[in-house]
Amino acid sequence: MAQKNIPDIVIGRLPVYLRSLQRMAQEGRQVTSSQELGERLGISAAQIRKDLSQFGEFGKQGTGYNIEFLSKKISDILNVDRVWEVAIVGAGDIGSALARYNGFNQRGFHTRLIFDNDPKKIGMKIDDFTVMDAASMESELKRAGVQVVMLAVPAGHAQGVADRLVSAGVKAILNYAPVSLNVPADVRVQHIDPVVHLQRMTYYLD
Repeated sequence: MAQKNIPDIVIGRLPVYLRSLQRMAQEGRQVTSSQELGERLGISAAQIRKDLSQFGEFGKQGTGYNIEFLSKKISDILNVDRVWEVAIVGAGDIGSALARYNGFNQRGFHTRLIFDNDPKKIGMKIDDFTVMDAASMESELKRAGVQVVMLAVPAGHAQGVADRLVSAGVKAILNYAPVSLNVPADVRVQHIDPVVHLQRMTYYLD
């Protein structure tokens, strides 16, 4: 699908819609509405209709959305109608947990490689994975055609590793290190810092 100037906040809601639609399909449902989606997700029906209208018309007034059709269209938009090869950099607690998590394969992501620079971890088995030496990271990523990486290294090493990932052709980094990364404009970064999210929530607590 051709890239449009869609606000990132809208793109961020699409996976949430897709997850809810997939759950409905698992329940044996065939049709839903923006009202029902909104009630499930805590998002207004008007917002859902506005978000989806950025990409075309997917339902008819009075009849709602065909769940299978809308799921397929959102998958196409998000480019998860295919399987993306993913690598993990960092085999510590977070990286090991990511390697063991089975949910990625069911939603369009296949974990292929895991790297670390600690001699004690190189060669270690994590489920079906063998931790590889980070010294070979660039060549291995290029060989496997990996464009998506989950980065789980200490903050002090994150930027240096990110620079190497960019040089290896990586275009998307999910960053678990508690530090912002400087990358070229054509490389997407999402930051996952649990403390930031906790602090955002405690604002609302007494």
